[in-house]
Amino acid sequence: MLPRGAPNQPGEKVSSQDPGEDPSVSLFREYLRLKTVQPEPDYEAAVRFLERLAAELGLGCQKVEVCPGRVVTILTWQGTDPHLRSILLNSHTDVVPVFEEHWTHDPFEAFKDAQGNIYARGAQDMKCVSIQYIEAIRRLKAEGKRFPRTIHMTFMPDEEIGGHTGMELFVKRPEFQALRVGFALDEGLASPTDTFSVFYGEKSTWWVTVKCQGKPGHGSQFIQNTAAEKLHRVTSSLLQFRDSEQQRMQQDKHLTLGDITTINLTMLSGGVACNVVPSELSATFDIRLPPTLDLQAFEEQLRAWFQEAGEGITCEFHQKSLDQTVTCTEDSDPWWKAFSGACRDMHITLNREIFPAATDLRYLRQAGYLALGFSPMNRTPVLLHDHDEHLNEQVFLRGIEIYAGLVAALASVPPLPAEG
Repeated sequence: MLPRGAPNQPGEKVSSQDPGEDPSVSLFREYLRLKTVQPEPDYEAAVRFLERLAAELGLGCQKVEVCPGRVVTILTWQGTDPHLRSILLNSHTDVVPVFEEHWTHDPFEAFKDAQGNIYARGAQDMKCVSIQYIEAIRRLKAEGKRFPRTIHMTFMPDEEIGGHTGMELFVKRPEFQALRVGFALDEGLASPTDTFSVFYGEKSTWWVTVKCQGKPGHGSQFIQNTAAEKLHRVTSSLLQFRDSEQQRMQQDKHLTLGDITTINLTMLSGGVACNVVPSELSATFDIRLPPTLDLQAFEEQLRAWFQEAGEGITCEFHQKSLDQTVTCTEDSDPWWKAFSGACRDMHITLNREIFPAATDLRYLRQAGYLALGFSPMNRTPVLLHDHDEHLNEQVFLRGIEIYAGLVAALASVPPLPAEG
């Protein structure tokens, strides 16, 4: 292994290390202790941490401020053939908020129990993958390996709040174009079974607020044509469709969350007093649409439900992704052949799926880049954003081995016709 243990920056928390603990696990726990939690993530600490590791590993380090206070950190291992497109290993540094009263252990202590389970916010989403990338590169460099393709590791801010001040801006910048990306990896999900999930596409995210206007009046009366009646009809239509999709998934065991449309009512607002029938009420829905769905037909259905509910109903889309690009997973594709072939060599069984939520990969795919979502966590409950999020250290260490094999395979893909 290459040397570790560079001195900490002034004021930076020093992590305690069990003398018998694998150094990669200690590094993972150190990263978990950095409070990069939304809405006020300590990104400066994360950048210092990554700069230190770049120096340890002899990697190039570039910082790109995509907007004030939001820096993308890029660690680069140069390949032997600069004419070839690069491999991008992307991850995000921010994590979602916590409700500490529901945690068994301090979510930023990175507590490890007797079974080797490490409890921390970001243990699965996705600080594990960030360190697995780094430790896979450390391992390959220590073995004296070199590859034709350059490998870039990018560490993004603000993915957990939509990526609008992170990857969405970064893909449009000249610094991103200069990376000359050929293929990218990013996060996936844990799998509770022996198999591993790999995600070749994502659902389209629609966030829509429906505003219903109606006749106001005194709360003691049977007032007709109220905003509440209209909102009830809208909500009933959407939630009935939600129920039908859930039943469809339950009846067909081959379907996953990525294959069906999910709808959830996430916010309600309106009203001025307990005894006043309001003139306006609104509801916000989080809708996730699979790439197999006809988006135009679904929007027509959505607007038909609104029209059926009555007059004075308007809607506003806060997010409305129309991109349905997916990455090829046929053996004829050289990138998929390299990825899946490396998995076979490591006796890894893959389930190809559509990601049920959204990641930074949607911005890459929209820009025309091939990408897969993959987090090497099997026999692990899915706990991203959940209380007591944790990952077992043996699963984490196995993930380093898996990424070492994947990186070696992808960075060795022979020149493609377009690169000739």
